[in-house]
Amino acid sequence: MDEVIFEEFKGTGNMELQLDRNLFQKRIYPAIDIKRSNTRREELLVHDDELKKIWLMRKVLNELNSDEAMQLLIEKLLKTKTNAEFLMTLNQK
Repeated sequence: MDEVIFEEFKGTGNMELQLDRNLFQKRIYPAIDIKRSNTRREELLVHDDELKKIWLMRKVLNELNSDEAMQLLIEKLLKTKTNAEFLMTLNQK
């Protein structure tokens, strides 16, 4: 039943957040499936320079397995206070 409801509303939302049971079972929180989660029409929400950094970040995270991707993202996010600051760190090694 949940799947039927999901499919009915799928086209109306702007964001899809998929959870990952394996991350949850390993106690990695938030247990978000980075590869399957997305925002539609994000080019309307952020500036071009931010969008390029977001796409670069996704490209890097997609090369990793789910555990590594989420842990890397959490590690980077914990070191910054804002989204803008986080995106600025993506230029650094």
